[in-house]
Amino acid sequence: MVTFLSGGTGTPKLLDGLEAAFSPAETTVVANTGDDIELGGLFVSPDVDTVLFQGGDVLDRETWWGIEDDTHETNAELFALADAAGLPTGPQYLAADRQTAGRELANWRRFSGVAEFMTIGDRDRAVHITRTSLLDRGDSLSEATETLADAFDLAFDLLPMSDDPVASIVHTPEGPMHFQEYWIAERGEPTVEDVEFRGAESAAPAPGVLEALSDPVVVGPSNPVTSVGPMLAVPGIADALAETTVVAVSPFLGDEAFSGPAAELMDAVGYEPGTPGLPGAYPFADAFVLDEDDGTSFEAPTVRTDIRIDEPADAERVLGAVADALGRVR
Repeated sequence: MVTFLSGGTGTPKLLDGLEAAFSPAETTVVANTGDDIELGGLFVSPDVDTVLFQGGDVLDRETWWGIEDDTHETNAELFALADAAGLPTGPQYLAADRQTAGRELANWRRFSGVAEFMTIGDRDRAVHITRTSLLDRGDSLSEATETLADAFDLAFDLLPMSDDPVASIVHTPEGPMHFQEYWIAERGEPTVEDVEFRGAESAAPAPGVLEALSDPVVVGPSNPVTSVGPMLAVPGIADALAETTVVAVSPFLGDEAFSGPAAELMDAVGYEPGTPGLPGAYPFADAFVLDEDDGTSFEAPTVRTDIRIDEPADAERVLGAVADALGRVR
């Protein structure tokens, strides 16, 4: 049995080689939900969806988000309508009194759908419509995720980190903004002063998460701050990781981040940016998998390989290193 912590694109890339090293039937993936937003009335769970699409073999592996060969006619029409009506474009938060109206959502997570600032494909949108409808009928996020996982015929178990709302908020000189606004609309350009996981202190791990964390855990090559950080902020998860065997795969290729603004975000929250900051971000890690060209040394057991993942054979190589690292500390 093994459990992966997944966020962003790094861990889904790793999962492309899962069968070569681990049994999918004995694998659980816990996905970050700090990036979740409501956009135009639809509940979007980006990190959950990337794993759904990866496991369902429909993921667009050029972008590592969305569905392969999806069309975007609804998104294009939204922009055309906004232009014709003279409506503003870009991220538009709904008013404060609408942030928690109806479905209970964390503040700074609810956006207008006018001229959607996130590009959502038409088949992708069907997933969000289905999830939102399941939530509206009273299903929890865990239950909705299980239903969708069955629809995509996932070979492994997929759990959201929490059924409670947690919002990753990036604090910048321009003001606080949800991570999706910071990364997609602002392209990660504003200076990061701090990162907040709003709502995490009152959230609880989703059903099955703590049980899954009693198995050996692999922290994939995801952003330590905004992909893994929201999970660690949920009470009980960091404590569970401290009691189990954990191997962390570096999200850095030498000095280069695997993807996204990992180094900048680590620096903003007080970790040494890059690979040297990983023990601070993951104090519970028993072993690490680092890139073979990374000269950083740790006291913990370290397995080195080429950790760049461009195709399934690369993922198999990295997962072989993960299995080696687990064998050294179990």
